[in-house]
Amino acid sequence: MSRSLRVIFAGTPEFAAESLRALLASSHELVAVYTQPDRPAGRGRKLIPSPVKALALEHGIPVHQPQSMKDTSTRQALDALDADVMVVAAYGLILPQAVLDTPRLGCLNVHASLLPRWRGAAPIQRAIEAGDSETGITIMQMDAGLDTGDMLLTRTVPIDTTTVGGDLHDRLAQLGGEAIVAALNALATDTLTATPQPADGVTYAHKLSKAEAQLDFTCFADELARRIRAFNPWPVAWTILDGQPLRLWSAEPEAENPEASHQTTPPDSTLQPGTLLTPAPDALRIACGPQGTQVLRVTRAQLPGGKPLTARELLNARAERFAAGTLLRHSAEETPE
Repeated sequence: MSRSLRVIFAGTPEFAAESLRALLASSHELVAVYTQPDRPAGRGRKLIPSPVKALALEHGIPVHQPQSMKDTSTRQALDALDADVMVVAAYGLILPQAVLDTPRLGCLNVHASLLPRWRGAAPIQRAIEAGDSETGITIMQMDAGLDTGDMLLTRTVPIDTTTVGGDLHDRLAQLGGEAIVAALNALATDTLTATPQPADGVTYAHKLSKAEAQLDFTCFADELARRIRAFNPWPVAWTILDGQPLRLWSAEPEAENPEASHQTTPPDSTLQPGTLLTPAPDALRIACGPQGTQVLRVTRAQLPGGKPLTARELLNARAERFAAGTLLRHSAEETPE
């Protein structure tokens, strides 16, 4: 029977809160929680606690919110907790080597990819965007590098052509909680095996931005569809229609079918990428690819000031906005709020 470990938890967003929930339900003792300082949000710019802080306070766990983990007083407070291990999940602050060395068994990280693929800030979205067929959770022994530590435990989930960023985030968050409890149970009985990451296959998941979510319709239809799925629900893929942003929430490549009743141009013709074609009853159709010879079917979109609607709803209400021949712009105009 595994013994109880004294655990410090460090995390900030909802992804991390799922791991904290799992630890609260485990046999291990949570002695403290570290999370980023409260941030202003909303129109009133009121300070809002992180999901991790809110959960910790609900369960009476002491919360620490240092601006940095590098100062001496923070490290002394951490050392005074006399923890066996520190669990880190999407904390958002750099842990210097002195902090990594403070707990008796070091620091374990809950990372949302199958390392060494997708080290870095946005592994969930980048896996969908790249067309990966699977991803998962890696429990890693932290070192001073960027997600370079030894792998201790992995769990895998598939990615298919319907997977969107938000759903995959939620699946991996729950799986991360299950995986970290399993890893701590094995650590407590000295049955956890460390495996160095291979040198081959390293990729970096760079941070997401609203600017990169503006679609370039010279890309192929399957690339655009993956990006739209990856960026749902944030930062949300978008383009410019009549000088205003149009958000695209759901899309798929259109299968080649020259006999389809809504075929606008013969297969050997070309259109400027980004040109709206005659719509289908349930989809906006956009010419894309290097010569505009492919078609992206958009099934859910959002006009400024409105809510996300199905393409059928948009066409029923505002068909004139989506007339065939209208060109969607790719420009440096201001990104949507």
